Parts: sequence; C-alpha cells; structure tokens
Amino acid sequence: MASNSASTATKPKTREKTSEVATRHRAVQRAQDAKDRAKPAASKSKKQEAVQAGPRPQPENPVPAQHLRKPGNEADMALRPRFEAPDYQGSNKLKGMTALITGGDSGIGRAVAVLYAREGADVAIVYLEEDADADETRRHVEAEGARCLLIRGDVRDPAFCRDSVERTVKAFGKLDILVNNAAFQLHAAAIEDITDERLDLTLRTNVYGYFQMARAAVPHLGKGSSIINTGSVTGLEGSAQLLDYSTTKGAIHAFTKSLASNLLAKGIRVNAIAPGPVWTPLNPADRPAEEVKDFGKNTDMKRPAQPEELSPAYVFLAAPSCASYITGIVLPVTGSVGAV
Repeated sequence: MASNSASTATKPKTREKTSEVATRHRAVQRAQDAKDRAKPAASKSKKQEAVQAGPRPQPENPVPAQHLRKPGNEADMALRPRFEAPDYQGSNKLKGMTALITGGDSGIGRAVAVLYAREGADVAIVYLEEDADADETRRHVEAEGARCLLIRGDVRDPAFCRDSVERTVKAFGKLDILVNNAAFQLHAAAIEDITDERLDLTLRTNVYGYFQMARAAVPHLGKGSSIINTGSVTGLEGSAQLLDYSTTKGAIHAFTKSLASNLLAKGIRVNAIAPGPVWTPLNPADRPAEEVKDFGKNTDMKRPAQPEELSPAYVFLAAPSCASYITGIVLPVTGSVGAV
C-alpha cells in the first residue's frame, strides 16, 4: 500500500509563506523592542500622572490628611468637595418634577440636589444631623430657582421613611424621583472586628434604609418616575477592609435589578450608580488622616473624583428625555477601566 506521508507533509509553497509571516512577526517585534528601549522612563512617568478629562482641573493627590468625626461635616473639610459643576448647563430635563434625596446634605447628595434644581426640579433632602451642611445645600438649591425641603432623621426607621415621603408630597404636591444615597461606612482590618451592633448599623442604614424609602415612595410614583440607588465599586469588586459596607453595596445592586423588574409594568425605572473613590465627608470620617492623603490614587485616573463629576450621571438616569429605555442597570463611575 502506498504511503500517505507525501499528502501530509508541508508543501514547499506553504512553508515559504509561513516563513515570510514569521519573519514579518520578528521584524515588528524588533521595531517595538527598539521603541520600548528608547523611552521606558517617559512611559512609566506618564502612567503615574493624574488624569484630567473634564472642563476644569480637579484636585489631585495628596489630598489633605484629615480625619473627621462621624457622621462627617462637609463644612469641616480642609479641602471642600466640588459640587457646583459650573460648566454644566441646565436644559429643563427635570422641569416640574420633585426629587427626594437621602444623604442630600453633602457629598454626592448635595451635588445631585444642585443639578436637579438646575434642571428644574424641587428637592427634598433627608439628612442625619448635619444642619449646617443641609442649610448650605438648601441655599444652593434655592439659588438655582428651585424649592428645597430639609428633613432631619434616621433612614433606619421605617416610620421616618414614610414620614419623609409624606412631607415631600405635602410640600410639593408630588414625588417623581427618589435618590437613595445615605450610607454608613467604616473600615476594619479583620472580620472579627465587626461586631453584631456595627453590622446591624451598616445593614440597616445602607440596605434597610434604601428598601424602606423605596417602599414608602412607590405608591406616589407614576409612569416616567425613577428610583436611583447609590451603589459602589466595592459592590462590584469587593474590598478587604470594607467587609460590611461592600456586602451592603452588593445587596443594593441586586435590589436595584430586582426592583426594576418588579416596577417595570408601572413605567417606573430603577437604576444604580456605582461610584469609585469620591472626595466626600464619608472618607475622612472613615480612615486615619495619614491614609486619607492617598485616597483615590490607585484608580486608573490616579486621583479621587469630585462630586460634580458624578452628579450628571444622576441627572441622566432620572431624566425621562435621556433614559426612558434604561432600567435595572448599575452604572460604574469609577475612574478606572473595566469596572464591571
């Protein structure tokens, strides 16, 4: 029987073509190797620079090494967070609407309140005890031409959540947008450091509070209304030293998707935003001062975000003109690539 070896052997023309391709591969490699040798230091230096991609430069690391007493007053921060978004021009995206924002006295909540007002919405703000911060937020909301209601209390209490919604509806006649944003966060080196009392505080603030506010708000929401929950990159990636906080943020992401499905037929959209490190009172009130100065430097952008860099995303998800076909998403705003 004749051998088949000739049929399986590489044909001369094929061998010649593959050799040419391999030679081309090596030529391209040599060219890149030469480029790498020519500027290794420049490439490394450029990678370490903080990235500025917005209309005005934002503060970079090191940020002030400061530790705040909880719950953290924005008025006491050495570097005040930026929330004004002076380059953001309103266009009546939320005209005639009413928003209720928990944790609206400072940080992301304040920035969202200001832009909602700039877009034509009246705003009710729920806060714990930071009266000076809440008053400043109200001044800025009113300066945008909107009305502002301040509601002091604890979102862990379901009766307070019901009362907050009722007071908002009574003051403004309606409710269109709920932003769940209030949170408790504190680092711990080990799971053994997290007591039952502390775990209960974190869960009841971050998860129960969101659930209770949504449950109270839904009967007043109609077609075109929305709920926006503040999640976290820690709910996407985890965090070794924020075990209880990360757990709640993962739960918030699941709650967002589940509630979106539950309310879909009513025309009520539910979405979440997952911020990365944002310069707010939450963080100097969490970490020792010497650690705070490097806050945010490990993002791809090598710096923390300012609240005004987050708030337009909350406008986008709240505005029917922008996001009427978007529900059940967790939108990462993290300063890094590949957050999902």
